[in-house]
Amino acid sequence: MTDIERPGLRRTLGPVALCLYGLGNILGAGIYVLVGEVAGSAGMLAPAAFLLAGGVAALSAFSYGELAARYPVSAGEAVWVQEGFGLRRLSMATGLFVATAGVTSSATLARGFAGYLQVIWPVPDAVVIVTVVLALGALAAWGVSQSVRAAGALTLVEAAGLVLVVAVAGAALLGDGVAASVEVPPMPDTSGWAAGLATGAFLAFFAFIGFEDMVNVAEEVRDPQRTIPRAIIGALAIATLLYMLVVTISVLTVPPAQLAAEGAPLAAVYRRAGGDVPWLLAAIGMAAVVNGVLVQVIMAARVVYGMARQGWLPGRLARVHPRTRTPVAATVLVTAIVMVLALAIDLGGLARITSFLVLLVFALVNIALMCIKRREPLVDGVRPVPLWLPGAAAISALALLAAALAGIAG
Repeated sequence: MTDIERPGLRRTLGPVALCLYGLGNILGAGIYVLVGEVAGSAGMLAPAAFLLAGGVAALSAFSYGELAARYPVSAGEAVWVQEGFGLRRLSMATGLFVATAGVTSSATLARGFAGYLQVIWPVPDAVVIVTVVLALGALAAWGVSQSVRAAGALTLVEAAGLVLVVAVAGAALLGDGVAASVEVPPMPDTSGWAAGLATGAFLAFFAFIGFEDMVNVAEEVRDPQRTIPRAIIGALAIATLLYMLVVTISVLTVPPAQLAAEGAPLAAVYRRAGGDVPWLLAAIGMAAVVNGVLVQVIMAARVVYGMARQGWLPGRLARVHPRTRTPVAATVLVTAIVMVLALAIDLGGLARITSFLVLLVFALVNIALMCIKRREPLVDGVRPVPLWLPGAAAISALALLAAALAGIAG
């Protein structure tokens, strides 16, 4: 069968569905799982760590919006780096970084799911991870419209869970409950606050991962030049607002050291604030984590599919099933790797690997955009960002990466 005869991906996603897809990926990626890890590193500076990480992500979001409008294809980052640098090996490495980040992110979240399930039902982690990853891999292979509809529904659930935490814990802090019985922990000492903030922001950056994955379903989006940039900015803005509210309330409700020790941190905040049904927040947390795993599996499979279409991976991975119109072989491969990593590496280690890879990709993508804009400043139908913006985005990504590595080494 020739490339012309092979079935292609189906354009079924509009702006609302795409925004919910991206928002679900962002929200599910970190706030339910990593708020405790960030608090353990940054202490009472955890909200500042999230704000710093969000700023780094926002700079690159605008670059991603322009690049997705210029080149609306799967495996977008690899293609953009190829367009910017013209170096095949670097482009292949970028695509592999993106796919690996998606896989490690899915594995991180699969482990987080087990932590929330423990609140309701004590089941061995290995059993939980295998069951969840296999089920979501099957859903991702079934069809993108079905997967994104499921992700959209789960996004509304996880957003409602964050609002519930803010409402219950916020009311307790303003009343005579938690505020009267919990002392606010001290700020980090002057010798360690910078390292703690850098490490916390590095981990918090994981919570903003997701908007960049929206470009990897570009071939399944209607009117991608207009839809993708708007959906990216909208999803990131909503997520940042929710994060700042939730993290600030969390560290005021539960001391950071205690929060860091919790397997289901937001369930602990809800319970400490007087929430009378802790299993409800645990169930919402599981829904959020499931959503994050699902959209990351979809993304990683599309990157593998796109790279195979470019001839950078075996051609079998570029095959699209004639009935489901999804890259089934790529999805099966991604699902298997997610399962192995989730069983082998702890949550914090997986999150650090993911953040490292994504920050590196951000730097490469932004530098590539600068090269592209110098050659071709304007393209019909594409709203350009100023040339300084991708430069600032690349510098901020590398600076956060360097500061975090220095903090971890120290």
